[in-house]
Amino acid sequence: MTPSRRYAAILDYFRENVPVADSELHFSNDYQLLVSVILSAQCTDKRVNLVTPALFAAYPDVEALSKATAEDIYPYVKSVSYPNNKARNLSAMARTVMQDFGGKIPSDVDNLMKLPGAGRKTANVVASILYNEPVVAVDTHVFRVSRRLGLSSGSTPRAVELDLEKHIPLDIRPIAHHWLLLHGRYTCTAQRPKCDICPLKEWCKDFISQTGK
Repeated sequence: MTPSRRYAAILDYFRENVPVADSELHFSNDYQLLVSVILSAQCTDKRVNLVTPALFAAYPDVEALSKATAEDIYPYVKSVSYPNNKARNLSAMARTVMQDFGGKIPSDVDNLMKLPGAGRKTANVVASILYNEPVVAVDTHVFRVSRRLGLSSGSTPRAVELDLEKHIPLDIRPIAHHWLLLHGRYTCTAQRPKCDICPLKEWCKDFISQTGK
């Protein structure tokens, strides 16, 4: 099967069967989304959603957070992965937003990537969700699913991102990120993927190579 046919079949399935796909992080504005995505690195959205209500109550906006030290923030995020690093990044991110961006969360990927704790994946997530930018964020789920399905053979998240953006139309790139992420989170899991119930197995490169079907 050619890459074009595989992409077409998989994207058509999602269009028809998953017309709505959103982030599972809880947020109400750009500041809250950015903080939540930074905290979600190598951590579940469920865990992040448990800690952010108290964090946002204590620091309701980026200006308030910019006045907090890493030590101030740590108690609120201590149950997420790498809490020390994330507390430092959140404090530094907020100060950078205040000092370099006039207190406004940047809207473009390049400027978002200048913020401490915000790598390319974080920047793409924020830009696509808030501003519908035509980018595809590649986290661990998207990376794994894209390679298993045969959408990319890239060995790095950036290589996979470029493959996805080459084949996925501009208008559906933001939702395509959620399609692939949620498929990886609930069906094409890292350990013991649920191939028996996967609706994409007839187009999946890994499944076809393992079963010969």
